Amino acid sequence: MPSFIRTSILNRGEPFEILVNGRPVTAFAGESVAAALLASRDVPPERLYVRLFCGMGACFGCLVTVDGVPNVRSCATLVRPGLRVELPTHASD
Repeated sequence: MPSFIRTSILNRGEPFEILVNGRPVTAFAGESVAAALLASRDVPPERLYVRLFCGMGACFGCLVTVDGVPNVRSCATLVRPGLRVELPTHASD
């Protein structure tokens, strides 16, 4: 995680787990799927093919599959306990 992102000083909501590619990731109430992915130390950066350009749902760079529904904007979708997220795969995988 980049050193300029200091999640330890943030006042975050209640923690719970979501599943990202079948693995548990800690998320916090009130944050978007994109924020949970970016803040997580459980998702290796080389596996995070989600691109955040606008952060408000206009560019479609952050599309993921959520609970089996493809092409969901992660920046505009709030996390909830038990949420299942599948990240897009890179062409070279």
